Parts: sequence; C-alpha cells; structure tokens
Amino acid sequence: MIEVKYFGAVAEKTKCEFEKIPFSELSLQQLLQDLEEKYQFDSLAFSVAVNQKIVQKATDYKLQTTDVVALLPPFAGG
Repeated sequence: MIEVKYFGAVAEKTKCEFEKIPFSELSLQQLLQDLEEKYQFDSLAFSVAVNQKIVQKATDYKLQTTDVVALLPPFAGG
C-alpha cells in the first residue's frame, strides 16, 4: 500500500488527512487520475511530492509500495 497525505484545501475537499491505497502496479499519473475521479478536485491547485520531493504531476513515475505521496497547497513567498 502507498500512503497519500492531504494538506490545506485538498484535505478539506477529501475530508481526511491521509489514506492508504492498495495497488499492484500504479503510476503517479494514474493515482492522481483516480483521486480526481474520487474527490473531483475540479480547479483546485496543488503540488505533488513523492517521498518528500516535489515532482511534476505529469511525471511518469511508477509508485512503489513504500512511497508516500503528498498533495500540497500552493506555496506563497513571504
């Protein structure tokens, strides 16, 4: 299973802070597509991190069972 963590507006939309998702073979793109269908993020802006490293949503990354994926709110300078 991989763990998906939600922060900010994404956590509000999903009504949870994390969930564990069972899978056999799954790409990051497929995971994001499945989550979009499940939660209908619509125009919600967020960044994606895999194992604490920001990655592009379009990255063809094959997820491993030990991966932690985080959906993060946009960052602002300050």
